[in-house]
Amino acid sequence: MPGILLDTSALYAIADRDDKWHKPMVAALERRHGDRIVPVSVLIEACYLIGTHLGPAAERHLIRATIRGEFLLEGLSLRDLERADAVLEKYADANIGFVDASIVAIAERLKVGRIVTTDRRHFRLFRPKHCRAFELLP
Repeated sequence: MPGILLDTSALYAIADRDDKWHKPMVAALERRHGDRIVPVSVLIEACYLIGTHLGPAAERHLIRATIRGEFLLEGLSLRDLERADAVLEKYADANIGFVDASIVAIAERLKVGRIVTTDRRHFRLFRPKHCRAFELLP
């Protein structure tokens, strides 16, 4: 399966050197080759959280890293939105948010089975269409 998908928690942990997940996240990315895919929904949420908690310079660093090609920005199609809506409905009792549902939709479309995240609770619940379960990193 090509590449890995990063969620908001991964981008935040990478940006915050004091976060307990910082070192494991950086190490996980250094060990993995291939595309580091960031859905546009994740980038928006990560920019908000990083800007709010770490400041505007940290937010700009994330944007510039994306511009430099450190992350491959992936848009959302209407089919992705439809699939995200179906995921939200299926997992309504688990309080899944749109960003996580959009990651599932993009992962299925791109046939990516690896998710870089700290969110074990939600991503272990998902049963994607293209694989038995997501491999969660680190």
